[in-house]
Formats: sequence, C-alpha cells, structure tokens
Amino acid sequence: MKSTKPICRCAWARGPLDIIYHDTEWGVPQHDDRMLFELLILEGAQAGLSWSTILKKRESYRAAFDLFDARRIAKYDDRKVAALLADPGIVRNRLKVASAILNARAFLAVQKEFGSFDRYIWQFVGGTPRQNARTALSQLPAKTAESDAMSRDLLKRGFKFVGSTICYAFIQATGMVNDHTTDCFRHAALAKK
Repeated sequence: MKSTKPICRCAWARGPLDIIYHDTEWGVPQHDDRMLFELLILEGAQAGLSWSTILKKRESYRAAFDLFDARRIAKYDDRKVAALLADPGIVRNRLKVASAILNARAFLAVQKEFGSFDRYIWQFVGGTPRQNARTALSQLPAKTAESDAMSRDLLKRGFKFVGSTICYAFIQATGMVNDHTTDCFRHAALAKK
C-alpha cells in the first residue's frame, strides 16, 4: 500500500482557518489595492491579539467595513463609528476603528499621488518579492529595515497602527517577502513566482 507523506506547513498554521489562509493567501504577492487596504487594516486590528482571532472575524470585518471600500470608509461619521463599536463581529476598540477611517483617507491620498497604493507600497522592497530561506519560525524577524522605512513613511502620511512590527506582518502577508520556512510546501511554490 502506498503511503502518503503529510504536507509540511509553517508551524504557525494549526487551525482550519490558519491552514486555509496559509495555503492560499499568506505570502502570495498581492497587487490589488482593495486587498492591500484590507490587509493593512486587519494587521492593525490584530495588534495585541492573535492573527487567528482576526481570521475568525474577517468576514464580519468585510461586512462592517463595506468590503474595505476606502472611499466609503473615509466618509464614516459618528453614527457609523457608534455602530462599529457596537458590532461584536469586529474588534471593538475605539482607536482601531478610528484608525481605519484615518487610514482610508491617507490611502486615498497615496492612490492620488502614486496612481495606486500598489505602486507606492511595493517600492519598499524594490518592486520584487524578497526570497528568504529561513528554516524555523524562530528565525523570522519581528521587523526589518524595510518595515522600519515603510512604518516611518506611512506615519508621516497620516496612517495609524502601522508600527514596524505591523508593517512587517503586512509585508509577509502580501508576499513582499517569502517567509515560508524552507520545509513548508509553499516556500518552493512561491519562490518560482
């Protein structure tokens, strides 16, 4: 009887939602402005929490924040903020909700200046995904020179909840770096992109 070797994934991908996210999205080069905005907001919402918590709330976030339509979010008023703070499907933190609105406005300004958020944000890695060859999660940095530069520039442009650690998580999520460990089946697949 033929034995099947189990699929090796990055050690952080444990639960069902983590596994789906890991296998289909994390580390895949992302160039769609709406999706980049969604991931930036979700990474900020994750501050102080686990990514699994945010993945569980992701669909609620999409519903509550108009599918991450930055133009709509930029116009949110006090009534909408009150509704968001009452929504148990999202992280009900006043500062994080306010930052999503501020970030939508800053995002639109970046799009206007650069033609797209994608063109702006990918400059921090020279426009091409960095291919790392880390063998263990313990080798993953919390931040890098690129995330430091991204954080400084985003903050200068009025973005909130974009510290260097959040920016590095965003860089990983959007495929600006391939931080899958070398034993993970996704590492080789993404190294070819």
